[in-house]
Amino acid sequence: MSSAVIQLLVLAGIAIFLIVRLRGVLGTRDGFEKPPVSGPTDGARSRTNRPEFEVIEGGPDRDITDHVEDGSESAKALASMKMAEPGFDVGEFLSGARGAYEMILSAFEKGDISGVRELLDPDVAEAFDAVIADREEKGLTVQSEIVGVRDVELYRASYGRDTHLAEITVRFLAELTAVVRNAEGEIVEGDPNEIKRQRDTWTFARKMGVDDPNWQLVATGE
Repeated sequence: MSSAVIQLLVLAGIAIFLIVRLRGVLGTRDGFEKPPVSGPTDGARSRTNRPEFEVIEGGPDRDITDHVEDGSESAKALASMKMAEPGFDVGEFLSGARGAYEMILSAFEKGDISGVRELLDPDVAEAFDAVIADREEKGLTVQSEIVGVRDVELYRASYGRDTHLAEITVRFLAELTAVVRNAEGEIVEGDPNEIKRQRDTWTFARKMGVDDPNWQLVATGE
């Protein structure tokens, strides 16, 4: 065997030995491995550590902005009501206003508001009493049935910081049947089979921060 061949075999053996040693020290790679990423410079590192967006705590109160425009006078009034009475909830108020509307309207049409008088401001109760008395004097009776209240909209809100008096005006859209009969029972107005739509704008008021939770109807309109 020539010396040249012997030298090649020796070099090959050395190479195999080195490869085996390197495998034992470094190990092997199996599967996918992400390529190394160079570290950021000081400036880039400081930019990375800062949040990308500034986080603002709080934000608009959806219980208010779901019903009135954010930043409006009504929104400010409702926010003041919440500050004066943290438990106040606009959505719950509107739900209660719907129930009060149905009860008061039904009692008025039937000609007996004794069961809802505490929900009425004295001036409103007096006006209702006058209309009911006028019907009785003329021998008229009203037969009415509310089919449903289709829409309840918070129209306006105000709050007196000195008096703590809150007023909220609500617009209702109701569907009902109504007929007016004379003393002989004859229909003089309306149709018992016709469902008509009626729009009412009512204003409720209450002093915030007091023990009495009841709102009173203080004004009516169309």
